[in-house]
Amino acid sequence: MRAARLHGIRDLRVEDVPDPVPAPGEVLLAVKAVGVCGSDLHHYLEGSIGAIHSPEPFVLGHEFAATVLEGGSLPPGTLVAVDPNRSCGACEWCRDGHTNLCPDVRFAGVPPFPGALAEFTSARFDQLVPLPDGFDAETGALLEPLGVAIHALDLARLRPMASVAVLGLGPIGLLLLQVARECGAGRIVAVDPLAYRRALAAELGADAVAATAAGVSEATAGRGVDVVLEATNSPDGPQHAAEAVRVGGLVVLVGIPTGNRFTLDAALVRRKGVTIKMSRRMRHVYPRAIAMVAAGRVRLAPLATHRFALDGAPAAFELQAEYRDGVVKSVVLPSGDG
Repeated sequence: MRAARLHGIRDLRVEDVPDPVPAPGEVLLAVKAVGVCGSDLHHYLEGSIGAIHSPEPFVLGHEFAATVLEGGSLPPGTLVAVDPNRSCGACEWCRDGHTNLCPDVRFAGVPPFPGALAEFTSARFDQLVPLPDGFDAETGALLEPLGVAIHALDLARLRPMASVAVLGLGPIGLLLLQVARECGAGRIVAVDPLAYRRALAAELGADAVAATAAGVSEATAGRGVDVVLEATNSPDGPQHAAEAVRVGGLVVLVGIPTGNRFTLDAALVRRKGVTIKMSRRMRHVYPRAIAMVAAGRVRLAPLATHRFALDGAPAAFELQAEYRDGVVKSVVLPSGDG
């Protein structure tokens, strides 16, 4: 089969590799759509995320939908979203329902576990989420980032009409904005340095947009917002979030900073009494994600701005890494369709 493999920083190659051989309990899948995620870009641009270094070569891709080829109880041809999180199910955290924090997780597309930027892959049957009529493969792939947004809002526990700022308007930020509105947010201020992303945020429901976090203070007459949802890749993002939140407010950190480091003004967060929560991946939220999309409560289509065949995967990564051509999310279609 053909697969896109990362050989080094900015060195993604499409080449022939052996077909996957499903292990017992796994299902063989034909990959239909893969979203290029910000975490994929960290591996592409930095060669790692924190202590997780990419072996070379390595197949990325964890936002994906596929059709069943063989194995399990689903009929061949069934279109499924695939939960990339294969938690152990037995540790203390899994037993408490925190499968996203499992220390022994096998997460597709995170070294050393290969991802889905390939014609075929395999997954455990309990990772498969059959999609309802009317859902295409692109929609199925985008359920994973939507799930990340839902999990972050679960942590935020918004009160009705709470004021919210979303820092960073990539795909996750734009989904945080929409889910926050559905969770009862009042005024939402969306922040990003890129004008085209601010425009899309306004289209998707932001009440105000700003190029910098200073705009949050201006939009709230200096008070700050009740909750900041930080979804940038900047080492300065958490500090900007702390500046934008009100005294006694909440910051939820969703983004992964370039270089794996950020700093905070200790006096600022202490004197404000800021609560900070770290959001990691998601729990079991696919049913809610599907329900939100089916009911028209969130819009996924505007996020998928560019599409590529598998051979175009290197161009997809480079486009997204350089923020060219109004890109929000590139989607790779290994089978040539969606």
